[in-house]
Amino acid sequence: MKERIIVALDFDRYYDAKHVVDQLPEAVFFKVGLQAFLKYGIEIVTYLKNREKKLFLDLKFKDIPNTVYGGVKSSLKYLPDFLTIHLTGGGEMIKKAVEAAEIAPDLTILGVTILTSLSDDDLKETGMLLSIEKAVLKLCELGLANGLKAFVCSPLEITPIRKRFGKDVVLVTPGIRPQWAAKGDQERVFTPKMAVDAGGNFLVIGRPITKAENPSEAFDRILKEITS
Repeated sequence: MKERIIVALDFDRYYDAKHVVDQLPEAVFFKVGLQAFLKYGIEIVTYLKNREKKLFLDLKFKDIPNTVYGGVKSSLKYLPDFLTIHLTGGGEMIKKAVEAAEIAPDLTILGVTILTSLSDDDLKETGMLLSIEKAVLKLCELGLANGLKAFVCSPLEITPIRKRFGKDVVLVTPGIRPQWAAKGDQERVFTPKMAVDAGGNFLVIGRPITKAENPSEAFDRILKEITS
């Protein structure tokens, strides 16, 4: 169950990210996003891999198909377990990402649906007239048609995705906030227990753990919540 909690290392400084990893010996899976990767990516990735931790490399590739193919290929040297692409890049881009990952059987390409910071009104500003739920389902359908089997979605979309596509798709859900934690900049949030009960496979949790006075205690508290 521990590997289902992915700890997000969203820090400006390598020292702070490393310190949190050191405080969480029980944690198995860590997420390194764009901010951290651009500032100290090699250092933190090496540190995690030397400690046999799983790596979620959250770079959210979106570009022309050949560029994404090259980006995924270049990422393989970091030995990620999860790597993200934006589904809005289109079917051909998704195919090329999947093709690039074929030589890494332990890598799962995750298709990002709609960012959890966005609301329906935000979506309309971009010219997308579908509701968030309908847009997410459409994007998952596109991903599945082009070789993906795993997606990043808000916990609010877990149930609709399960209803439409069944239990075999893997769902990774940010926007997770325990009742005792602040909502932060996420719009569509669930508690860890709610997300697991809805059918989420992996929970991405940052500040409620990493900014806690005792990160290890916060991690264990969440673990107990989802296993109760």
